[in-house]
Amino acid sequence: MEEKRNCLECGIEIYGRVDKKFCSDQCRNTFNNRGNADSNAYVRSVNYILRKNRRIMEEIILSSNKDVKRVQRNLLLNLGFDFGYYTNIYKTKTAKYYYFCYEYGYNILDNEYLAIVKRDEYLDNHSH
Repeated sequence: MEEKRNCLECGIEIYGRVDKKFCSDQCRNTFNNRGNADSNAYVRSVNYILRKNRRIMEEIILSSNKDVKRVQRNLLLNLGFDFGYYTNIYKTKTAKYYYFCYEYGYNILDNEYLAIVKRDEYLDNHSH
């Protein structure tokens, strides 16, 4: 005799394959989305911060019409920049460190100033 099984999401009785756990795609998706909600929320919040950091640097570079723009650290902070998040660190031959959010990055010049740069080569041939 076949064992009675119920949908893990809505609880109604299900029929079909013995390994079937849900009555429909909707119930399966709802169940799985709820289980992933916390990690998805964290990823979304980090991506939001990275995109915001990138947008702030992009606007500064675009408004300056220069490849490198020297700015006060406080300007970035006032615009909501979060220095705790970046996509990668680039170290030059002279041991300068650039912190990137995608193709835009900054180098710390001193306690008060940063240099913001754009690396187009990240867009052209960045493959992982």
